[in-house]
Amino acid sequence: MTTKAQVKYYDAAVFPLYGKISDQTETRYERLPASIKDICRPPVWGLGKNTAGLAIRFRSNSKNISARWTLLQDYHMNHMAGVGIRGLDLYCLEKGGWRFVNVGRPVGKENAATIISNMNGEEREYMLYLPLYDGVTHLEIGIDSLASIEQPRVESPVRKNPVIYYGTSISQGGCASRPGMAHTNILSRRLNREFINLGFSGNGQLDYEIAEIITGRDASLIVLDFMPNVNLKQIHEKADKFYQILRSKSPNVPILFIENPIFPFSDYDLSMQNVLKDKNDALRVFFKSLIKKGEKNIYFLSSDKLIGTDGEATVDGIHFTDLGFQRFADCLYPVIKSKMKD
Repeated sequence: MTTKAQVKYYDAAVFPLYGKISDQTETRYERLPASIKDICRPPVWGLGKNTAGLAIRFRSNSKNISARWTLLQDYHMNHMAGVGIRGLDLYCLEKGGWRFVNVGRPVGKENAATIISNMNGEEREYMLYLPLYDGVTHLEIGIDSLASIEQPRVESPVRKNPVIYYGTSISQGGCASRPGMAHTNILSRRLNREFINLGFSGNGQLDYEIAEIITGRDASLIVLDFMPNVNLKQIHEKADKFYQILRSKSPNVPILFIENPIFPFSDYDLSMQNVLKDKNDALRVFFKSLIKKGEKNIYFLSSDKLIGTDGEATVDGIHFTDLGFQRFADCLYPVIKSKMKD
């Protein structure tokens, strides 16, 4: 094991940060541009401080990799693993793609962890995912004192024309056991394309200012996965305007609508069963109205078998486990791959 005296730390701020919709944020490690602070609903703004989908890219020949990070809140939930909420997740680029290495486990607001030890000293490309449900105010990467750490030499995931993913707590990554298991991160690795995670827990409610910032990037695809957070009134009153904002500034970008997943507990809760049916019916009617108006380059993904049919894909009947995220990613992968523009 490497002793603390043999570890040299480097400020992660000097390395590329993936997953941001804009660089014009209040601090580096957050998701929403400062320009919408005073017009954004407070819950959305606060959730924008969470680092879901953000990742640091670097290259090193160190035999040991550590990290020190300061959390914004040291947030806890009773149905999600601490590593997923507040921890770090390290991946390495191999010939077959990105491969999981290990995690940095959080212990409090101030954290220091050895992520991996006793490697062979080969120079490798790394990606370090940040927490899904907390913010990071400072981050350092630790390597052997005689080793090197550099800018990545390989552009992976490809940053041109990212996929922009708008949604809810599930989109934000609840309740993945570690950051790399959120489906947006799984898909980013599989497709070798940067994903922008605009999932806001409980608050994917078709806020128009979010539609405006989505159009600030030249995306390869916009995914709209807001259904778990909206009611029938919001679908009827807000979906069209939200869509029109996107189309007015991104006329040629493919847009994918996703139905509300069929939550396993709705097999028994008849009230929720009816709610899900009514909302998904309303989304289908809205989508068909767009087609009838002549809208092009729009697509629809049914809730059928999105997370399997055995009831085993969630932690609480709604939020996905790693199994749920893998199944969801498996369903989304061929659709997104076929609809993405270059």
